[in-house]
Amino acid sequence: MHPLIETHRDELKALALRFRVRSIKVFGSMARDDGDESSDVDLLVEAEPGTSGFVLGEMQMEAQDLLGRPVDLVTPAALHPLVRARVLDEARSL
Repeated sequence: MHPLIETHRDELKALALRFRVRSIKVFGSMARDDGDESSDVDLLVEAEPGTSGFVLGEMQMEAQDLLGRPVDLVTPAALHPLVRARVLDEARSL
């Protein structure tokens, strides 16, 4: 996992708790540790039932502020069928 994620692991987990997210995983270049300073952060999240997209949008903005780079936040249900298996396979729990 990329050092940026390792450095902020506890803060990201605390953020997830605040926003009713029961599972947070990183995937993409940050999970493979081949991201560079221009790479975004891809987060796969499973929220508690009833958590709105607005709340997840707030979490995304706070994660971007924390990490200092763009964050893509996606739920398993929103994954495109063509990439779903790959994302689920490479996703790493925080």
